[in-house]
Amino acid sequence: MAYDQAAYGQEAIQLSKNILAGAAYTTRKVTILSGQVLVAGTSIGKITIGGKYKLSATANGDGSEAVDFFTATDVDASGGDKEAIVYETAHLSGSALTLGAGHTIASIREGLRVKGIVISD
Repeated sequence: MAYDQAAYGQEAIQLSKNILAGAAYTTRKVTILSGQVLVAGTSIGKITIGGKYKLSATANGDGSEAVDFFTATDVDASGGDKEAIVYETAHLSGSALTLGAGHTIASIREGLRVKGIVISD
C-alpha cells in the first residue's frame, strides 16, 4: 500500500498582536465563505453544510451562529472562498474583537473558554 507524503511549509503571516491579551496561542487555517471582507479579530462560525466559515451572527441558522474562532488577520473573500488563519486557542482582548449581530462578549465567553479561547474585558 502506498502512502502520499505529507507536505509541510511555513508561510509568513502577519498576526494582529493587539488582539492578543496573552503570549500563548495556536492557529489553524480555515476556508472563509466568499462574499465577505473580515477584519482581524472577527468572530466566525462553521456552516454545517460544506464546512466553510463566515461571520457568526445569532440569527444565521446554518450552524455559523455559534462562534468557533476569531480571524488572526484581515481576510478579503469578496472575490471567492479564501483560506485564512484563525486563532484556535488564545487569550484575546475583548475590546479588539468584532462580533456579529446578536453576540456580546458575555454571551460567547463561556462557550469559547471550554474551546481554549479566553476573552478579557
